[in-house]
Amino acid sequence: MNDSILQKAASQFGQGEPLIEPFGAGLINHSYKVGFNDGSTVLLQCINQATFSQPENIIHNYRVISDELRLRGHTPVPPLVQTRKGKYFWLDENGNFWRATRFIENAYSDTIPASAAKVYLAAKCFAEFSTSLNRLDPDRLEIIIPRFHDLDHRYEQFEQAIMAAGINRLLKATHVISSLRERFDLVMFYREAAANTGDYPVRIMHHDCKISNILFDKISHEVICPVDLDTVMPGRFFSDIGDMVRTMACSREENSIEWENIEIVPEYYHAIIDGYVDGSQGTLTRTETRNINYAGRIMIYMQCLRFTTDFLNNDIYYKTQYPEQNLNRALNQLILLEKLEQLV
Repeated sequence: MNDSILQKAASQFGQGEPLIEPFGAGLINHSYKVGFNDGSTVLLQCINQATFSQPENIIHNYRVISDELRLRGHTPVPPLVQTRKGKYFWLDENGNFWRATRFIENAYSDTIPASAAKVYLAAKCFAEFSTSLNRLDPDRLEIIIPRFHDLDHRYEQFEQAIMAAGINRLLKATHVISSLRERFDLVMFYREAAANTGDYPVRIMHHDCKISNILFDKISHEVICPVDLDTVMPGRFFSDIGDMVRTMACSREENSIEWENIEIVPEYYHAIIDGYVDGSQGTLTRTETRNINYAGRIMIYMQCLRFTTDFLNNDIYYKTQYPEQNLNRALNQLILLEKLEQLV
């Protein structure tokens, strides 16, 4: 990021000379911790418009969510900071979209789960977040990424990629392709759930539930709040639970090629389910509760589809460090799915 633009962006959200330092390891947005002479500190972010084509909708959703949580007396999220001109974002001369939230001091986030107890707290927090928004009409929120967790759509993209793929990549992906097709029953389950809004109601979901998106207090190690609300939008119950199973109950992250060491950690899996059920405070339907173990399967299967699709499409979406990385990522997720099927 150009230093002069960064300085100018930071100065929009506070008084005096800003002290700027890079913050976090996010893969989508550029993030900075910015301190000002008056003692205030903000988290400044440049929104990736390749991922979020209408970033003003993120601001809209954030404001609606913040107002609802405050109205209901629930745990607040870091408040948006206005520019000196009273706006909630700033556009630089290149069209880059900047926003800021109040920086939460004496807080930390884990990059990997430290214990089953921490996993439980994270799952409970994400569930409480969605439950707190139960009385908010989902139609008041904008759709940030259309068809983001639409399994039917992802499977259709997968089949289209197979039809268009070159023979070399097609041959290399034969095992993964056949394994994904064998599990088409998950797509059928999704279709039935999507059509049944009585048993599977549309809910406001976080859509990026990983341990690094929970802030913990540095002293008490209790949960403060969830963060990274850019993908909060209407969805279904399986999205957040399944995301946590995929990212928090795995023994190895998605880039690992230690095939023999890829496992579902049972204690973490059960901590996710228990934490989410407890945090939902009885708001899940009987059908959702009965089929809760489908959540992890759906989300791992979906990610395997997406990695395979991108490999067949010559790696146009996910960044790669070597030629067959997306295929290896897909195999990683397929093994993880097989391990989950053995567990539940």
